[in-house]
Amino acid sequence: MPVIGSAPRAPYSLEPTAFPFPGLATMAGRAPLGGPRELALACFVVARIVGDTSLGPEALSREQRLERSQSVKHWLGAATIPTAVRNALSRLADATANDDLSALTAALESVMAVTANQLDSGARLELGRLAQAIAGQGSS
Repeated sequence: MPVIGSAPRAPYSLEPTAFPFPGLATMAGRAPLGGPRELALACFVVARIVGDTSLGPEALSREQRLERSQSVKHWLGAATIPTAVRNALSRLADATANDDLSALTAALESVMAVTANQLDSGARLELGRLAQAIAGQGSS
């Protein structure tokens, strides 16, 4: 069975878009309304900010990171999620505004610990890969 990604593309076609964190998005889409869905969405939003902040050649400027950090913390205040998760995600959002990758990794590990029993395996795996990517960036 051929792999879809290996199919030839027309010369005028665009590059396929890689969707970040499909496991978190899938969990949010399948979760019932209320707490479980908001938890998955909150993790997805903050993971996106972490990824945009620290990974890749298009990393955000310090001003952009600070603005996003403040915006996501405001959004988290209205989310219906457990206080421990909200606090951990807020600390992670704060860590994205700084240049300290070790603080960012520690805050992400805290989120992973607090949400371990509430996220499905695909979502947990994505957060773990994000932590590995950040740790790898700090060691290189």
